[in-house]
Amino acid sequence: MAKETEKKYITNEELKNHNKSGDLWIAIQGKVYNVSDWIKSHPGGDTVILNLVGQDVTDAFIAFHPGTAWHNLDNLFTGYHIKDFEVSQVSRDYRRMAAEFRKLGLFDNKGHVTLYTLSFIAAMFVGVLYGVLSCTSVFAHQISAALLGLLWIQSAYIGHDSGHYVIMSNKSYNRFAQLLSGNCLTGISIAWWKWTHNAHHLACNSLDYDPDLQHIPVFAVSTKFFTSLTSRFYDRKLTFDPVARFLVSYQHFTYYPVMCFGRINLFIQTFLLLFSRREVPDRALNFAGILVFWTWFPLLVSCLPTWPERFFFVFTSFAVTALQHIQFTLNHFAADVYVGPPKGSDWFEKQAAGTIDISCRSYMDWFYGGLQFQLEHHLFPRMPRCHLRKVSPVVQELCKKHNLPYRSLSWFDANVLTISTLKKAAYQARDAANPVVKNLVWEALNTHG
Repeated sequence: MAKETEKKYITNEELKNHNKSGDLWIAIQGKVYNVSDWIKSHPGGDTVILNLVGQDVTDAFIAFHPGTAWHNLDNLFTGYHIKDFEVSQVSRDYRRMAAEFRKLGLFDNKGHVTLYTLSFIAAMFVGVLYGVLSCTSVFAHQISAALLGLLWIQSAYIGHDSGHYVIMSNKSYNRFAQLLSGNCLTGISIAWWKWTHNAHHLACNSLDYDPDLQHIPVFAVSTKFFTSLTSRFYDRKLTFDPVARFLVSYQHFTYYPVMCFGRINLFIQTFLLLFSRREVPDRALNFAGILVFWTWFPLLVSCLPTWPERFFFVFTSFAVTALQHIQFTLNHFAADVYVGPPKGSDWFEKQAAGTIDISCRSYMDWFYGGLQFQLEHHLFPRMPRCHLRKVSPVVQELCKKHNLPYRSLSWFDANVLTISTLKKAAYQARDAANPVVKNLVWEALNTHG
């Protein structure tokens, strides 16, 4: 009893006040931690912590960290406990489910997916080289281009997996796999991916905090973007000007064509981050990996005999990767959205509301890279993809128990729903734009469009 009386307490309301630079506190299972200095060396970056400071983050901590991370908290403990500490029934069930999966070894047993995928990538790369260097027909070159696009898709899955958990025998090999599969093979910085992807997971479908929904001026999944929201991730205003209104007004038509060139945007975002003043982990290694890509890829294209063939080779390879860009958007564009920062107290609810699964046969799991189980992946980002199908029924039951959405659609139905969402916003953008833009061509297009 004596030890109990020595405890120091603060309320959740008082915890909220510790959310400023140099004074960053979080709570995990009722204990308060000061992460003001730790944030600078946090492996997952500073954004994920900054979005949750001043509140309980237990569920997010469980989702993103291995069991060994709990030992690192002792040095950050402030000595305070939360006086009005409460746990919702949904959170209790989620934590119990995570503990059961951990006991079953589902986070540690990674199967042979990485080995199979890397072997598949290596075989495809040899096929691409053979098709370009040893074949003379245009058809063979186009097949090689399509194969290269498929290689990029599978390589991105390896980069994704290695960013969430250690897919190799140790962390050093894991980092090598990240740089190889991301920077060297796809030309997309793993540092950029981790920066944006962690923020996406944490603030799933927040219009102003989730970078994966912030595509103004090209796309807007909600009319809330029409008010020119400020991106808390990029720290800039997402201006909904006449150009954005025009583009959004036809986004349901431009969706698929834009996806064919989505890769170009990823290249641009990679360079913007690497040349920025932000603290970028392993900046030199990321630059070196990007240099590798921009050496072998242009050389490969230059081996084709004519400029038209080179153009169509690049176009076809980029267009094939549109399948992956489409998949990413199908998982979230038509799901529920909200404005504001994420809350640690409704982790499960926000993930369920902001995700859509893609139903498929088990033999197609390799194609989707495990991301067809989007809710399962968001709830357990450290779980190897080979186990997501196994845990899916358990997640469905928990959603049913708490009356939460569990949406699993076919690829076709998910496309229909996404286009419907874009079309609805497009028509509303037209209504909002008509009084503003005094242009006869604009009015004609929007009257008869």
